[in-house]
Amino acid sequence: METASEGWARPGGDPAFAAVLTMRATPGDVPGAVLDFLEPGWGVEPLSSPSADQRRLLVRVDDEASLRRLLQLAGRRRGQVLGCADRLWAMSVGGRIQVRPRTPVSTAEDVVLVHGSGVARLAARIAAEPAVADVVTGRLNRVAVVSDGTAVLGLGDVGPLAALSVMEAKSALFAQLAGIDAVPVCLSATSAEELATVVLALAPMFGGINLDGVAAPRCIEVRRRLQDQLDIPVLHDPEHATVVVVLAALRNALRVVGKQLRGARIAVLGAGVVGTALTRLLLRSGAGDVLVWTPGGVLCAAAGGPLPAHEVWLAEHTNPRRVRGGLEQALHGADAVLGLSRSAALSRELLAAMAPGPIVFTLAESQSKIRQPHLAGLAAVLATRRPNAANQLTDAVVLPGLLRGAINARAPRISTAMLLAAADVVAGLVGEDRLSATVCCRTCWTLGSCRRWRRRSPRWRRPGADPGRTRTEGRFRMVQPMARRRCDESAAVPARGRVVHDAGASGPDSGAGAAR
Repeated sequence: METASEGWARPGGDPAFAAVLTMRATPGDVPGAVLDFLEPGWGVEPLSSPSADQRRLLVRVDDEASLRRLLQLAGRRRGQVLGCADRLWAMSVGGRIQVRPRTPVSTAEDVVLVHGSGVARLAARIAAEPAVADVVTGRLNRVAVVSDGTAVLGLGDVGPLAALSVMEAKSALFAQLAGIDAVPVCLSATSAEELATVVLALAPMFGGINLDGVAAPRCIEVRRRLQDQLDIPVLHDPEHATVVVVLAALRNALRVVGKQLRGARIAVLGAGVVGTALTRLLLRSGAGDVLVWTPGGVLCAAAGGPLPAHEVWLAEHTNPRRVRGGLEQALHGADAVLGLSRSAALSRELLAAMAPGPIVFTLAESQSKIRQPHLAGLAAVLATRRPNAANQLTDAVVLPGLLRGAINARAPRISTAMLLAAADVVAGLVGEDRLSATVCCRTCWTLGSCRRWRRRSPRWRRPGADPGRTRTEGRFRMVQPMARRRCDESAAVPARGRVVHDAGASGPDSGAGAAR
């Protein structure tokens, strides 16, 4: 096995659009001459090669059109390029997940145990004692990843079949990082009522529900109904995972510029599902000066006028300085801006009006395309969804550990206390020695770091549980298993990390506003 030299590597491109080039290797090859057909800005990473006369390179480009050009250019170099394969396509053939038995079935007696009187005996016992199902089936560790395909990764309404590839990949993530048996459930449903009814009918099979790729406001209605009628956690990515990683990154970014959450002026651009849930979590975490901008202007209780119910709540609980106006007034003097609206066009002039050392999170699809040089010299800390950015904010940092902790603890729902504790953990994954303007949140999620997360993630335990009580009647106590230094703004979580959670309390209520 030969490994290509580092002289062949160069940064750039998007990992989602990458191809593996197999090239003929000859002594004295010069990278610039061999790769002269590649366009500027495309990234190159050397891979191990099976023989000395071959060289394998991973080429990352920016989009689908660039990937097609790369394949065409490689095809014109047949004497030099031995092969060119779309990496994502190759690794996705046959799907991302599969089902395998935990015990072998190799004899006639084994068949009796798994398909005859053996399993009939188990079924009879479960019918008499339903709680036994948690012991002799995989229900507790099985999660349904539910989608109707109406809002898939910024693509919009692509339908349940197209959503299947995304939910399969997400199921693989749960299995790899948290040991959860996740099952993609992509449904063709025409209403929130229909979608919720089907999931409720399937719920006895699962120990948790992950709702993803469902458009607003349907997603809010479905999440509310499922959580009201089920005693298992229902995790909705935008309301739970996304807001945790943003809060964690914001806390670390404020530490970089020497500010605290309680005294910082924070502008949230957008009052959709994420914007509303994030604002509520910011207020619960101790933020004292938060305002919310929508395409209609800054929300203000004194402004009056008809507003959706969730915007009325935001107007009454935010904007203590009673700021009025548009985007310019919202950003004036702000310490941090959290861009969640496609309608919010951030410019250098707007950012220049912010307080010294501004923190800029560009999280909407249109904003994520803003390049670092565009904000050079303005943003002290810049974070985005772009996979090749220094501070990439991805909910993959949160999803596996949060759901794993809820399942292990038999928590009946995802509560605000859990989200605050999870944000504390995620923020702490960046140590003092690594914290900087370009490292305010974990971006590389290896299996080793996930094991660390699972050791440090919030755990639930039921003190003095009464066997006569149902799961939803008990009181749960969440315990941080490992002590760590806490920031001043984390005072909302009591000392020693113990947070009492009433089983009847729900998570952050995000309202039914559509994403803007």
